[in-house]
Amino acid sequence: MTFDSVAFAIFLPLVLLVYYRLGHRAQNVFLLLASYVFYGWWDWRFLGLLWLSTVVDFGCGIALENCSGKKRPLWLLLSVCTNLSILGFFKYFNFFADSLQRACSLFGWEIPPTTLNIILPVGISFYTFQTMSYTIDVYRGQIRACRDFLTFSLYVSYFPQLVAGPIERASALIPQLASPRRPAMRDWYEGSWLIAWGLFKKVAVSNALAPTVDAVFHNPQQTHWWSLLWGLYFFSVQIYCDFSGYSDIARGTSRLLGISLMRNFWHPYFSTGFREFWRRWHISLSQWLRDYLYIPLGGSRGTAWQTVRNLFVTMGLGGLWHGASWQFLAWGVWHGALLGAERLITGDRLPGKGRGWRKIVQAFLVFHAVLVSWLLFRCPTWQHVVQYTLGLFWLQGGEEWVTWFELGRFLVLCGVVALVDAAEEYSGSEYAVVDWPWLVRGLSWGTLAVLCVALGGIHVTAPFIYFQF
Repeated sequence: MTFDSVAFAIFLPLVLLVYYRLGHRAQNVFLLLASYVFYGWWDWRFLGLLWLSTVVDFGCGIALENCSGKKRPLWLLLSVCTNLSILGFFKYFNFFADSLQRACSLFGWEIPPTTLNIILPVGISFYTFQTMSYTIDVYRGQIRACRDFLTFSLYVSYFPQLVAGPIERASALIPQLASPRRPAMRDWYEGSWLIAWGLFKKVAVSNALAPTVDAVFHNPQQTHWWSLLWGLYFFSVQIYCDFSGYSDIARGTSRLLGISLMRNFWHPYFSTGFREFWRRWHISLSQWLRDYLYIPLGGSRGTAWQTVRNLFVTMGLGGLWHGASWQFLAWGVWHGALLGAERLITGDRLPGKGRGWRKIVQAFLVFHAVLVSWLLFRCPTWQHVVQYTLGLFWLQGGEEWVTWFELGRFLVLCGVVALVDAAEEYSGSEYAVVDWPWLVRGLSWGTLAVLCVALGGIHVTAPFIYFQF
C-alpha cells in the first residue's frame, strides 16, 4: 500500500473514522493493528521481523535501565547486533558475498558464487535505525525506558512513517503516543495541506519525470548529450519531489491523527554550503548519523584532518545505508569529500552568510556539486556511470529522450515547486499557504489540481524511490 494508491485513499478515511470515536488506549490498539495491516499489505511475512525488533529492543531498554556495571554494554550490544544482523542479512548478504568472490578472483582464487534469493523487506533500514536509536538513548541516560509494550510497539510500527521515515527519536514520538490526543482544526488545515502538497510533488512532478529519467539512465550510450544533461536535472527534481513528497504526506497524515512528526526536508536546493545541504536534506538521517556515528567517532573535536576522516567514514557508511553497492559508497564518499573540503576551507564558519549575487553563486555551485553525485546514485552500474560521463563530455549524438514538450513541462512544474518553496523559505513557515487569504488559497489549490491533470504524471505508476532502501 502506497500513499498515492487507491487502497490508501480508502484506508486512511476508514482509519480516521474509527480512530476519532475511540479513547486513548483504544486508539493506540487500533493504530497498531492498522499499522500492521499497512505494512503487511506488501508481504505479511515480514511482520515477523518487525515484531522481532520490537520485542528485543523493548526488553533491552528495560534491562538497560534496571541493571548497572558491566552488564549494561551487553544489553546494548544485544540490541545493536540484533538489528544490524537483520539489516545486514537481508540488505547486504549478496553484496558482500559477491564482492568477496570478485576480490578473490583478482588474486586467482576461484570460489563459487554464493548468493541467496533474498527479498528486501520494505522500510527495514528506517525502522532498524529508529529502534537502535531508542536503546542507545536509554543506555546514555538521555531517556527513560518505555515500560508500556503497546506504546513501544506503536512507536516501532507507526504506519505514517514506518516505510520511509522520518526516522523519529523515541524522546519525541513516544510521549505523544503515551498521551491522550484530539486533533484541532489547525491540525486539519495544516495536515491537509501537507498531504495535498506531497501528492502534487509525487504524482504531478516525480511521476511525470520518471519515464524520461528511466530511459536516459538505462541507455546512456545511445542517448544524445542534451538529453543526458537534462536527465540529470530531471532526476535531481524527481528524487527531491518523490522523497520530500512522501515525507509531507506522512507528516500530514500524522497531523490528522493529532501527532507531529519531525520535518525531514527544508528546501535543500537553496543551500549555500554542503553542511547546510545536509541540514536540509533527509534531516532525520543526517541527525542520526551525526549523533550516533560522527560524534562518537570524534566529530570535530580533533584536528582538521581528523574531522575530515570522521566525515569520510560517516558519509561513506551513510551511502551504504542507502543501498548495497559500491556506487552508493562512492556517493557517500563524494559528499564526505565535499564536506571535508568545506571544513578545511571555512573551518567552523558556515558559508553563505552574505547577500545578493554571492549567495546565489554559492547556491548554484552547491547544487551542481550535488547534481554530480546523483549520477552515482541513479546509474544502475559503473558501466552506465562511465558511459553517461563520456557521453556528456564528448557531446555524443543519439536518441533524444528530452523533447521540447518534456522540457517545457519540467520547467513549469519545477517552477511551481520553486515558488512554493521560496514562499516558505521567505516566511520561515512551511504552512505559509495555509495562512493566505481564502480566495488566494482556493485559486492556488485549483491551479495545482489543473496542473496535475494537464501536465502531471497521474497516468504513470512509479514506486517511491526510497522504498528500495
